[in-house]
Amino acid sequence: MVRISIVTITYNAGTVLQRTLDSVLQQTYPCVEHLIVDGASTDDTVRLAETYREQAAAMHPEWSIDVKSEPDGGLYDAMNKGLSRATGDYIVFMNAGDTLAAPDTLETVERCAEVNPRPAVIYGDTDVTDGDGRVLCKRRLRPPETLTWRSFRKGMLVCHQAFYARTDIAKTFPYDLRYRHSADVKWCIQIMKAAEEKGLSLVNTHATLCNYMREGDSTKNHRASLCERFNVMKEAYGLPTTIAMHAWFVVRAVIK
Repeated sequence: MVRISIVTITYNAGTVLQRTLDSVLQQTYPCVEHLIVDGASTDDTVRLAETYREQAAAMHPEWSIDVKSEPDGGLYDAMNKGLSRATGDYIVFMNAGDTLAAPDTLETVERCAEVNPRPAVIYGDTDVTDGDGRVLCKRRLRPPETLTWRSFRKGMLVCHQAFYARTDIAKTFPYDLRYRHSADVKWCIQIMKAAEEKGLSLVNTHATLCNYMREGDSTKNHRASLCERFNVMKEAYGLPTTIAMHAWFVVRAVIK
């Protein structure tokens, strides 16, 4: 059976973490590894995570739950720690405040993985929520029917939390710590490019896989994130293409 690793990064996330943990706890899929990587929180984040681990042990004894709290070098350093510890066939990053869309979300992912060879990426749609977890709308950027590494020239069409990557491929691309807000964009592009080189598929679930909290890091640091994404795209697609696509982004914004 396909084993799915969920990595949750936390730091003083006590006000939003519980809904993330509850959404995982409600999953009906039996083969789950959940890694909670905490950056030495000083609030009740770790207490909530430890209580969740006890609940999960009672409800899902077949699951593997690991909670570790220690100082880190920021979000992507913590994500690299989770990536290095993951043992599942697929990995997804579901940070504090974000939730799995439905109790059968992981079953949906697993069904798409049961082919030979297994897809490099399984992806889907995203709903946007407010700070209280209420669904507001679909994410503006929507996943294409056919996804390739070139697709992200039009922006990050698949939300990081709806991007399930084969762990063996993902481990070959640690998050680039030069980027503080957009290393996830580069990571996704690298994995998709490797998939094309290996002749592996990227499979659309045609389902909403996650609820993404609008006030995430890239939203709070919007300007810095945009600058970093320009550099990520330049690195992946070249300067002329990146300039042309950003000119189109400006035109699209004006039209709307």
